[in-house]
Amino acid sequence: MRTHKRLAVLEKRRAVRSPESSEPGESSEPAESSESTGPGSVCVTRTLEVPELDDDEVIQAVAAALCHGERDGLRVDLLFVDDPTLKELHEQFLDDPTVTDVMAFDYSQPEGVAPDPEAEIYVSVDRARAVALERGEQARSELLLYIVHGSLHLCGFDDHADKDREEMRVAERAVLATLS
Repeated sequence: MRTHKRLAVLEKRRAVRSPESSEPGESSEPAESSESTGPGSVCVTRTLEVPELDDDEVIQAVAAALCHGERDGLRVDLLFVDDPTLKELHEQFLDDPTVTDVMAFDYSQPEGVAPDPEAEIYVSVDRARAVALERGEQARSELLLYIVHGSLHLCGFDDHADKDREEMRVAERAVLATLS
């Protein structure tokens, strides 16, 4: 990602986490965060309530997907957001004004000083709950799928072409099967 886009995403992240924010879709309460430590650490930020998963489950899902994709040393921030927030990012960075389920941003550099975080994953809790309801599934399962899907994007998996989409689905199933 080009530097100006990275800076714009980081500014948006600060706005999402800001306790004094009053933008639509952003909480007036401070976001809750927890973090694993060391190489391959994962920071979980909840900008809204997500009782379906605890932080350990989120960290485990990210770690399992990154391990599957052979990027298990990556430092990742995962943010749970609402539809308006992710829709705004989707439009700003992909020129697509529709709602989406998950977006992943990889800031890592082949050489030099590593940014912190090296990557971010934004998961729409609203989208996961709506899709789960439509499918008659638990929101927890849909959230785990989005977490794994976003993490696999950071490993180079894609889902635009049919062949790539099938490889992504196989990888998602493999990772989800390892989670308790």
